[in-house]
Amino acid sequence: MTTLERRARRIVLLGHPVAHSLSPVFQNAAIAAAGIAAHYEAVDVTPEAFAAAFSSLRDADGAGNVTVPHKAAAYAACDMRTAVADRVGAVNTFWVEDGRIIGDNTDVEGVRAAIAALGFESLRRVRIAVLGAGGAAAAVLEAVRGEESAVRIWSRSAARGEALLARSDVPLIALTSDSGAACEGADLVVNATPIGLSGEAFPVAPDRLAPSTRVLDLAYRRVGTTPWVTACREAGLRTEDGLSMLVAQGAAAFRRWFGTEPDLDVMWEAVRQERDGSVVGGS
Repeated sequence: MTTLERRARRIVLLGHPVAHSLSPVFQNAAIAAAGIAAHYEAVDVTPEAFAAAFSSLRDADGAGNVTVPHKAAAYAACDMRTAVADRVGAVNTFWVEDGRIIGDNTDVEGVRAAIAALGFESLRRVRIAVLGAGGAAAAVLEAVRGEESAVRIWSRSAARGEALLARSDVPLIALTSDSGAACEGADLVVNATPIGLSGEAFPVAPDRLAPSTRVLDLAYRRVGTTPWVTACREAGLRTEDGLSMLVAQGAAAFRRWFGTEPDLDVMWEAVRQERDGSVVGGS
């Protein structure tokens, strides 16, 4: 067993908010199935309190995940980072080795799994529209790195969009302030914004998408799906919400922490039961 497997310890998800997260549901199910003496819990940490909370995990030999809005702050606070985390500029998974916090980005693996769930065997020369310019968008660009995909990015903030372009080495990228224009002719549209996490807004109207366009919404809801995914499905479009990405990145994080494969069937069954309402939700 790895060092982490020998420790009965607390593993955390740091975010603000985190009450909607399904990560504790499927991670604790996988931990129990593997017979590991650990517990995963969501902890709501404000941006002002994040630095102290994250640093305290170094002394506690902590491990876990980081979600909105702390991924960039976690990247800056880690003692060491993987090459993938460096390219993305954000950390969503961490652990402690020899008193140092190591940061990684398993969102990239999650994005690849979610795109595969939409039926793409390859992204080579696929036309992709990425809606958003934050850490999730950077993970999407890293996921398609080396595929010669034609990528358009829509950003509500020109500065954030330009910053994303400056640190990305994905070629053939265009930046636009019109979400519909970004999606024109796209084979794949990815919502990498928080739009849909709460409220009824759409990142782009379904009627602006071609019938052949496949849709990936990285947002998800604890019960049901996002309004945009619902509307796109009603319009006949092939869609996935953020659950495929969530579970896949969580499985990758599990491997980092424990050095063993999680039971994906157990993870998905826990998620399905929670979403069906047959299990009382956790935090």
